[in-house]
Amino acid sequence: MAQRELADAMELMATSMAQEAVNMTADRVAQEARRGGEDELGFERFMNNKPPIFKGGYDPDGAQRWIEGIERIFGAM
Repeated sequence: MAQRELADAMELMATSMAQEAVNMTADRVAQEARRGGEDELGFERFMNNKPPIFKGGYDPDGAQRWIEGIERIFGAM
């Protein structure tokens, strides 16, 4: 009899843990969906500021100007 009670308790515990994992996953998905909308709005605002384009290559001065331009936009946002 004790083995059956132990097995039932373990099954109940496993079911409870599985349900908690499902709840946590659902919460995380909902949170990421909300944050995704905010990220898209932030990206749109960033792009509306017409950020400078760095074309690559060896251009330390150009890279520095690019960084400063990006930092100005982030500062304004």
